[in-house]
Amino acid sequence: MEEVDCIVTGAGVVGLAVARALALAGREVLILDKAESFGTETSARNSEVIHAGIYYPHGSLMARFCVEGRKALYAYLGERGLPHKRCGKLIVATDAAELEKLAGIRARAAVNGVEDMELLSAAEAQALEPALSCTGALLSPSTGVIDSHAYMLSLLGDAEAHGATLVCETPVLGGRVTAGGVEIEAGGAEPMALRCKLFINAAGLGAPALARRIEGMPPARIPGTWWAKGNYFTLTGRSPFARLIYPVPVPGGLGTHLTLDLAGQARFGPDVEWVEEIDYQVDPRRGDSFYAAIRRYWPDLPDEALQPAYSGIRPKIVPPGAPGQDFVIEGPRDHGVAGLVNLFGIESPGLTSSLAIGSYVAGLV
Repeated sequence: MEEVDCIVTGAGVVGLAVARALALAGREVLILDKAESFGTETSARNSEVIHAGIYYPHGSLMARFCVEGRKALYAYLGERGLPHKRCGKLIVATDAAELEKLAGIRARAAVNGVEDMELLSAAEAQALEPALSCTGALLSPSTGVIDSHAYMLSLLGDAEAHGATLVCETPVLGGRVTAGGVEIEAGGAEPMALRCKLFINAAGLGAPALARRIEGMPPARIPGTWWAKGNYFTLTGRSPFARLIYPVPVPGGLGTHLTLDLAGQARFGPDVEWVEEIDYQVDPRRGDSFYAAIRRYWPDLPDEALQPAYSGIRPKIVPPGAPGQDFVIEGPRDHGVAGLVNLFGIESPGLTSSLAIGSYVAGLV
């Protein structure tokens, strides 16, 4: 049986960041992914937003890693000249009740370490974005957008420069815990058995299922699996906005918000559609419900202006209607299994948090 020091399964943005951190620390790293290339699932199917860290509960891993990761990410992108834009975001209130909530959102953000939020009057917000209709707004200057593929390519390049190897089309089928680490069975065109001292389960949507296939992993430490599909629609024509536009959050989500890509193309979403299988088709009819929500802050949205774009699926570890989840990152001190780290429920803000998560996992081991 072939032996390797570290195996990371899952070559999404978080898996790549973990692999990079381990390689920079001098570990021998093999990255395995079932797809034909890196970053083809959740990491490629999101809003590509660099989040400030506003909404997450104080003390949560999401709050901590988002703020730490955002600072590290901007520095990383700037040092390497990678495509990104710190365009800012407006959280907009459209009635008196929502207006009263803005101060609370700002206070929560400050507790999380996001201290640059600005309360704006309706006139001040409309001076920045003339097409906007609102009763007031919060400006988040730290929010931005990123080319996620270019970023992942850079993470992979860093890891490979320090000896890591990526092998695609190689799913991890299962494994077992042994005295010397973890033995895994890998499939694909050339199935193989591998033994490693450290196994990192960063399999995203499939992380809980993979953990259940590892003999010796305590079942009680493995969360359930639920998938929340988010559909996106693009705006035909030029966007009148230069910043991201988010409504005041509603129970269960952040509302129908407008994000921009680096070319300035506007897209709306994601909505929430609970699914039991991975299917990225976008039903055009789901866009019908977007119009009324968007027109609360952009009344001049033309009819028939939204076109189906793409979808992504969030790896939820709590069922519909349950309180919001946090990242779950567990190492030997948590589950008692030497040489094994599981990452569960790494949804948004996983992209923003990726460098912080990579450093944290490397520190666990």
